[in-house]
Amino acid sequence: MPARKAITGRSQEPRKRYAEELRRLRTARGLSLRALADAVGWDPSLFMKLESGKTLGSPEVAEALDEFYGTPGLLLALWELAVGDPTQFKEQYRRYMLLEAEAVSLWHFGVSILPGLLQVDAYAREVLTLGGYRGKELDQQVAARTGRRILLEGEDAPPFRALIAETVLRTPLRDLAAWREQLDYLLEASECPDLTLQVLPDSSGLHGLVGTAVMFLRLTDGTTVAYTENAYRGELIEENAGVERLQRAYDAMRDQALNPAESRKFILRMLEEVPCEPST
Repeated sequence: MPARKAITGRSQEPRKRYAEELRRLRTARGLSLRALADAVGWDPSLFMKLESGKTLGSPEVAEALDEFYGTPGLLLALWELAVGDPTQFKEQYRRYMLLEAEAVSLWHFGVSILPGLLQVDAYAREVLTLGGYRGKELDQQVAARTGRRILLEGEDAPPFRALIAETVLRTPLRDLAAWREQLDYLLEASECPDLTLQVLPDSSGLHGLVGTAVMFLRLTDGTTVAYTENAYRGELIEENAGVERLQRAYDAMRDQALNPAESRKFILRMLEEVPCEPST
């Protein structure tokens, strides 16, 4: 059987195809990035990142562009395919990613690393490198992970609570300048009205989520799901009893955590302890 010929010259990789389609639709209208941003209501830098494939953005952006271009459902479908692309995320993570994008509120506990939604590029790169990613695949994974920060931006951003173990903030990156950038970003993020950041002191002792990071998602139908993760695997938990057990453990830890104002002061102290790089 002869090889199937491509119908178009466009990419067959979902992430690249989404970026290409966004660029094609804009240029066909003769619009600049700024003109598109003015018409749709997001920052021009977002559309630049979308068209370069550096971020996938949110489903709300895809839906808004579908409405603007008169392509009902097309861009949203391409976005869903890009999010579910196995070259971007591991198999067990794909359904979680779709649910995260739909969540009306999120809350997380970080036992050993910061949540992906709060990682700067350098932090994500070091974590993913430790996970074995290299070269182009590493670049794709970093862009995919840090691109998720768009979820917490804008007026419609869902409320997000991040409970972070003290150990996480006492484990710096190898690059101290990058570590300062990460701590600065946490301080900046902690001032956002829809984001609550709390530090769980080591003095709190053992707790119900020892060795396990967890993200809870409240969905539009009122149900809550949880995604637990350790260094080797992740698991999406949708059964009510399992989610309830994790929530009780989370609530007990939150009661032991520093309040948001104290947590900001703690992060600031960590930042002040980072040695300044010598001038050259």
